[in-house]
Amino acid sequence: MDPTVFILAALPVILAITLHEAAHGYVARHFGDPTAWQAGRITANPLKHIDPVGTILVPAIILLLSTGGILFGWAKPVPVNFGRLHHPKRDMLWVAAAGPAANLAMLLFWAALMKLALLQTHSFFSLPMQVMAHYGMGVNIALMVLNLFPLPPLDGGRIAVSLLPPEAAWRFAQVERFGFPIMLLLLFTGVLSSLLTPVMRVLEALIEILFQLPS
Repeated sequence: MDPTVFILAALPVILAITLHEAAHGYVARHFGDPTAWQAGRITANPLKHIDPVGTILVPAIILLLSTGGILFGWAKPVPVNFGRLHHPKRDMLWVAAAGPAANLAMLLFWAALMKLALLQTHSFFSLPMQVMAHYGMGVNIALMVLNLFPLPPLDGGRIAVSLLPPEAAWRFAQVERFGFPIMLLLLFTGVLSSLLTPVMRVLEALIEILFQLPS
């Protein structure tokens, strides 16, 4: 990858990862858990959220080797004490959904920026804006869809725990201890990609239609 493209892509990738985590902390505080706020993690400052491997190394390797594949990464998880929420089981849904919602908001922002850049093709800034918007859209779609996968400790798994009846929710929550190994298994066998890629393609098509972007 060209160094200039790498630099332009880095900002939206880092923002997608770190603001996802900050959103969890903000909503947790709203519903009664100040743990993330007390730890100084409700901030847009990437330095507060960066995980050297998940926020820098993994996305950097993917960007450098990218041939149009899925961009993803992770930040240091924001600490949430679900027991301190006003209504732990119910409020867990909103705390978990906050991260993907932040990615959706950023996806719409980058799509709007792409539209603007395409309308300003005579401008010196048009091409850099298109590069940033391209990677911003890609990484936010990937993170949103991945995190909504219904497997604890992913956000989708916690949303499912919140929605299930108490007994089923407790049993499903026990899967969390095996969540990371299951995730790796699904990833390296290609099952995860086969499940998520069609959803991502549908979202991409919807964004293209909504903002009248070229395919």
